[in-house]
Amino acid sequence: MSDPATPPFIIRPATADDVDDLARLVRELALYEKEPDAAVATADHFREALFPVGASPAAYAHVAERDGTVVGMAVWFVSFSTWTGRHGLWLEDLFVEPEHRGLGIGKALLIELARICAERGWTRLEWNVLDWNAPAIEFYHSQGAQPLTDWTTYRVDGAALSSLAQS
Repeated sequence: MSDPATPPFIIRPATADDVDDLARLVRELALYEKEPDAAVATADHFREALFPVGASPAAYAHVAERDGTVVGMAVWFVSFSTWTGRHGLWLEDLFVEPEHRGLGIGKALLIELARICAERGWTRLEWNVLDWNAPAIEFYHSQGAQPLTDWTTYRVDGAALSSLAQS
């Protein structure tokens, strides 16, 4: 009989064996966020970014595993604050498959990232959330997160990025 205090999942750093699952979860996230065609990353892209040969990774990931299957992920990278002179952690994506929500997996992933920040003396754990994603906003608020209402995210990509690079 299993211990009721033991969660029915584990949180662990992703390995190179998880890149297919990460690509799958990103596609599921893109579908949830109503942008299924925007997720063009492949398992090879994840392998190259997270587990480069002969180089330091540009990004990191933790996964949630339940009954031997990867059912959630947190993909992140190191950020830096010029104001504090210290690093932080930018959470690029947090996703748990819908049928595995409500078990504490998302919270456990956030706790693990907060633990990494605290252990390393980093000052921030930050991320973006879509304005319409009320369940995610409610979840993040329940974890003590607050929106930065004085900041607007900007992006340059596609043709605008090419044009800027050539100017």
